[in-house]
Amino acid sequence: MADLTFNTTGGQTIARELMILYLNTGTSSNPTWSPLGKRVEDSSMEFDWSDETVQDVLGSTYGTMKKPVVTQSFDPYKLDGNDTAIVKVWNLAVKDQDAQALSSQDVLLVHFYAGTSSSPFAERYDSTMIRPTGLGGEGGGDIEMPIDVTFGGKRTVGTASKDSSTGAVSFTPAGTTTTGN
Repeated sequence: MADLTFNTTGGQTIARELMILYLNTGTSSNPTWSPLGKRVEDSSMEFDWSDETVQDVLGSTYGTMKKPVVTQSFDPYKLDGNDTAIVKVWNLAVKDQDAQALSSQDVLLVHFYAGTSSSPFAERYDSTMIRPTGLGGEGGGDIEMPIDVTFGGKRTVGTASKDSSTGAVSFTPAGTTTTGN
């Protein structure tokens, strides 16, 4: 895949809402991409490169890195019945306590600011761990369920599109051609 450019106005910073993580709330063969992060004020991805620096006997310093373990935290994540993604996570974590299912979720990260505005860069991870870290909140406040996401499984890159009337997101792996609607 060729290097991408940002599809935003030069000289302006890029709005945070142009990087969205979606959870598949449908099936593997017929995904429904539901955004994660409704009512979350701050969420960032962290890259752990497992870097190591060594100095040889001649005094030269060398560094190595591995492919990163990428994590993203959503804290606090306020429960909302209209948030399909958090409802799914709540059912898997609280109702079912299904650690295996929570450890193998299908997610799609869309970088709406990269590539073209009609075909932004996207990454699909087919076995991502979504780990709730708590449930509760202060008296008189909201119930919150902070979650940590660790991207995993097969990483497939490609492009996404968003239907302007329904808001539905779809993913096309790189090297795949699509025909008109």
